[in-house]
Parts: sequence; structure tokens; C-alpha cells
Amino acid sequence: MVGKIILPAFGGSPAVWTTSMVFFQAALLGGYAYAHFSTAKLGAKKQALIHIPLMAVALITVPFATHVSGGATGAQTPMFKVLWALLSLVGAVFFVVSAGAPLIQRWFASTDDPDAKDPYFLYSASNLGSMLALLAYPAFVEPRLRLSEQTQLWAYGYAALVGLMSLAAFFLYRRSKPQEVIHEEAVAIAPITSSQRAMWIMLGAVPSSLLLGVTAYLTSNIAPIPLLWVVPLALYLLTFIFAFAAKPIASATLLSRVFPLVLTPLALAMILESSTPIIPLATFHLVTFFVAAWMCHTRLSESRPDAKHLTEFYLWISVGGVVGGLFNAAIAPLIFSTLMEYPLALVLACFLRKPRKIEDNELHAWDWYYPLIIGFLTIGLTFLVKSIKMEPGTTRTVLAIGLPAVLCFLAVDRPKKFSLSVGALFLSAFAMHTSSDGSVIYTARSFFGVHRIVSQAHGNLYTLVHGTTVHGLQDRTRPTVPLTYYTRTGPIGQVFKEFHAAKAKKHVALVGLGVGTLASYGEAGQSMTFFEIDPVVKETASNPKYFTYLRDSKAAVDIVLGDARLTIADQPNNRFGLIVLDAFSSDAIPVHLLTKEAFQLYLTKLEPHGVLAVHISNRYLNLDPVLYAISKELGLSAIIDEDEGKTSDEALHGEYASIWVMIARDKADFEGLNKNGAFSPLDPQQKTLAWTDDFSNVLGVFKRNSD
Repeated sequence: MVGKIILPAFGGSPAVWTTSMVFFQAALLGGYAYAHFSTAKLGAKKQALIHIPLMAVALITVPFATHVSGGATGAQTPMFKVLWALLSLVGAVFFVVSAGAPLIQRWFASTDDPDAKDPYFLYSASNLGSMLALLAYPAFVEPRLRLSEQTQLWAYGYAALVGLMSLAAFFLYRRSKPQEVIHEEAVAIAPITSSQRAMWIMLGAVPSSLLLGVTAYLTSNIAPIPLLWVVPLALYLLTFIFAFAAKPIASATLLSRVFPLVLTPLALAMILESSTPIIPLATFHLVTFFVAAWMCHTRLSESRPDAKHLTEFYLWISVGGVVGGLFNAAIAPLIFSTLMEYPLALVLACFLRKPRKIEDNELHAWDWYYPLIIGFLTIGLTFLVKSIKMEPGTTRTVLAIGLPAVLCFLAVDRPKKFSLSVGALFLSAFAMHTSSDGSVIYTARSFFGVHRIVSQAHGNLYTLVHGTTVHGLQDRTRPTVPLTYYTRTGPIGQVFKEFHAAKAKKHVALVGLGVGTLASYGEAGQSMTFFEIDPVVKETASNPKYFTYLRDSKAAVDIVLGDARLTIADQPNNRFGLIVLDAFSSDAIPVHLLTKEAFQLYLTKLEPHGVLAVHISNRYLNLDPVLYAISKELGLSAIIDEDEGKTSDEALHGEYASIWVMIARDKADFEGLNKNGAFSPLDPQQKTLAWTDDFSNVLGVFKRNSD
């Protein structure tokens, strides 16, 4: 909810989401630290006298604002402005709410209730509430309530929470243990050791890193489905529910035995870069993540200390969560050019497996050589299959890593040895990496993901790939021919054919660069301004070593870096005759670019008879009802062309089906496109409300037959 509030002011940069995540993890850590130190210093009863007034004071900050002003501009994302916006919006209430889970358990442990000696089952209940709220938001809250209504509902819920916590504090005083009993229990409790604290941090950090790693991997390499991130987060919370239940379902020892059985075949699938079939493969990743997180959290539960040290226990778990999150969000993008943090977290999860016997976890001299043998064997076999000139593909990869994978599994009963072996397999296989579809000649990473350039057809075809999504390709034997979604016979080709020569638009804005394919339509005397958020995309598209569309364009080409909604706002009004919105060709759409307020902004930048061309091709969402609703509310005319008739031969040569919507103030502004018969009036059967900065409903436009 808060992310949706700040998004229009700061743009859709992943740096905004990264900063938001860092803020909430840091605030959670702050809440846990406050719960621990205040309870340790004052005791449960005196601490309650401080916490309830703090909650009441924070009540004056809700409901919080639904719009933020003074956000980012240009290519920079001001991290401190984002942090300040989050702090001023929800800092106070989130701080006191985050402290509630450990405090309510500590208060309960100080009572004379028969279950007070082991209050950790309440942590299971807390995570159950979190999971239910997570699933309810996109399914029930977001489609029915605007942000202003959501924040008011949240304020009422928070006020009720203050009342319930006050009631809990009342019962704490009514049923607290006698002082002599508390003293006797404290004498008998063993102190916490440094090794225990370190283990708690590790057991908290690895699942946190795995959560972000599997989410990034799935949404880029397997199935870039909107809202897919909800599933791993729900599973993550479910592992806490299972692990801290009053009667745990499985022991850490059992889960440690199961984990290698799912990890080993998954490692092979990852090295093979398998991306189909989508549903079974995505399920396999999620099952492996679930078992790993469940195993780590069960080890945490089994090592939980006496209730007197409860708040410290949660503090170190929270430290681990921050460490894992910061590593994936801030460190990994700087030191890895691929999503290496995901397999690394899987290897660390192997390291944290609970051995059946203590001696099984010891490393002998031979154990250090074993992973080296696996690594060198993988490299040697890869060189061998390359030397006999086997074509890149599944067969070649299986021959290269099949035997090393078997050797890894032979070490399964030794957790440390097995983890080092799996790490050696991953490292050596990725070092010798070639794509199953061709040779990877360039890899770069930014906040927006991992981009690769794949060379195919004996070096004549270069493709820019982000996960499983193609962001453009060029046939070096036909360097001026636009391909993929931008062919001359496709919808956007017809648009540029219509606005050609004497009818050409002098100034053209293009949101989304890709490899610069649309620059091939540029004419002499015309200016084309691309608005691109990712500096890596700009670097690759501008490098004639890979792609030459920008260099060879007859138009004057300029590239403006930054979130398009922010940077296009800086352009002069009534400047562009044509604005091409191409931010929707991937399957993770930037919602803030597709709201009524965004289109009102675009209209101010259009000439009086200017035209908007919106690319809405994707596998999972039916976006034309959204555009129809916006067009209707703003009194605009809209037409659509669904070019879905590509043959397999055309697809093989880089010509893809695409769906484009044209929007203008008056239908006469694109009358020529109406006449050719390809475009037709936009009037979808599916009805939906116009998306705004205050309301959007992604679930409501999912395609029923998407795969």
C-alpha cells in the first residue's frame, strides 16, 4: 500500500523498491531492538507502561497521506528522499507495530498462564496473520478500495490494535508472576553464547536471501507473471507458521534429509537454463525454496532459548533477515553479473543442514579435494564436448555435468562436504557457460535485472534477453530491417507508414529503448527521443559492436535516462506529434505508467493532433480494457490492432506477433489507420475501472487462458 503511494512521485525504478525494502527491514530491526532493550532494562510490566502510550502517540499519524510530492527527477533516484517519505508516512506506526510480536510473547511469558513457559507458538500465529493479510491485499483489498479508503481502514485497524494491546497489558498486571518466582527462574537459565547468536543470524539470513533470490529468478528466468512475488513470500511466512507451531510438523533432521533430494535435480535444471514447462519448473523452484526455508526456520525453533531471552532471540533473527536482504538488494548487483546470489544461498542452505551425527559434519583433509575434483571434472568435460564441436543445447550440457552431479550426490550424508561440492558444480558450470540457444557474448547487470546478448546463426543474429523476455534483436545481414514486435508489416510499422514523408511527425517520443529498433523508422529532419530507465540497456543499444539501429537511423536520436513518467514531464508541452509507449512488451508492467494521471501527462506533451501508440503485448494480462476505460474517462478515441498471425517461419526469422493500441483526442487524427482495415475501434467486452494513481487492479485483467 505504501509502495503504491510513493510510486508516482519517485518513478518505477527498482532502486525505489530496494530502498523501501531496506527501510522496512531496518524499521523491523529497530522495533525488535527496542522490544529487547526496553524489556531487559525495565522488565515486562514497566515496559508495557511505555509501549501503550507510544502506540497512542503514533495513532495521530494515521491515516497517512495518499500522495507524496517533491519526488525524484531525471535519471537519479534520491535514496534519502525515499527514506524520508517512508519515515514520515509510516515510520512511527510501523516501528511500534513491528515491536508488537516479540513484546506480546514476552508479556505473556511473564504471566502465570500454564503455557507461559513456551510462548513461541504466538510467533506462528503472528506469521499466520501476516500471510492472510498478504494474500488478502491483491485479492480483496486492492480491487475494491482506493488508497484513501485503504489508509482509513488501516487507521481503524490500528486503533483497534492499540485497544487490544492495552487489554493485554491489563492482563499482564492482573496475572503476572510473583517476583520470587521470576528470580528463581532467572537463576536457572543458561546464558546465550556467541556461537548461538551467530547461528541464529545465519539461519535468519539464508532464508531471507533465498526469498529474494528465488523471486528474482522466477520473475525473470521462468515466468515473469505479475504478482508472482506474492507466492514465495507467502511460502516464506508459512515456514515460520509450521516451524513455530505448538506441535511442529517435521523436525530439522528430517527436512535436512529431504532438501538434497529436491536440490540436486533443481541444480541441474538451473545449469541447463530450463525455462519450460513453466508451471512444473516454477513449482520445483518454489518447493526447493520452501523446504530450505522450513529447514532453517525449524532449526531456529529447535534452538530457541528460554522465554527470558525471547526478545534477544528475535533480535538476532531480525539481524539475519537484514543481512540477507541487504546482500541481495545492495551487494549482489555490484559483485555479480548474474543472479549468482540465488545458487549461493542454496549452497549456504546445504551448509546449514542438520547432520544425523556430529561427526558427519566434520571436514577431513580429503573432503577439501573432493569439490576441486568436481570443479575440474566439470570444466574438463565442458572443454571436451566443445572440442568435438557439439552444438549448444541440453544434450551437451548433460554430458558435461551429469557425472559431476552424481559425484555431488554421493556426498549427501556429509552436509559441509555436500555444500562445497554443489558450490563447485555451480561455479564451474557457470564459468563455462553458454546459452542453450546460442553463445552468450555479453552479460551485464543493473538494478533492473540481468541482461545478456546472445549470438546465434553463426554470429549473424544478436538478441538482447532479460530472463526469458526478448527485448530486441538484429539480423546483421539485414541491419536496417526492424524485427520482433516492430516489423514493417505489423501494427507499429503501419503507424510509421501512415505518418511518413509529408505526414511525418517532426518530434517523436519513445518510452522504452530495447535495442533501438524503432530508430530504423526515423526520417531525415526528424528527432526521436527515447526515454529509458536502465543505463545497461542504453549502453548495449548504443554500442555498434552489438546493435546498429541507433547509429544508422536517419533521424536525430537522443536518449534520456530515468523513469519515463518523471523525465517526460520535463519536456516542453505540445512538443511531440507521436508518443510510443513501449514499456509493456515485458510481462511485468509498470502500473504507474498506465494510469489516468499518466495519460493526462502524456496529453500535455502531445501536439493538438498528436497520437499515442501503446504496446500491450504480453502473455498474462489483457490490458486493452484498462486503456478503453482511461480513453472513455478522458474523452479520447482509441483503436487496436492485434497482429497474431505470424507463421513459425516468420517467428524463426525474428518477426513476432504484437498488440498495439492507438489513442488520440479525435478519431480523425488516425483516420488513415482506420481505413487500412487492420485497426478497429477499441471496445472490449471485459469491463474494468480506469486505473489511477489511487486505484489499480492487476488481478482483474489476468488472461483466463494464460499459460
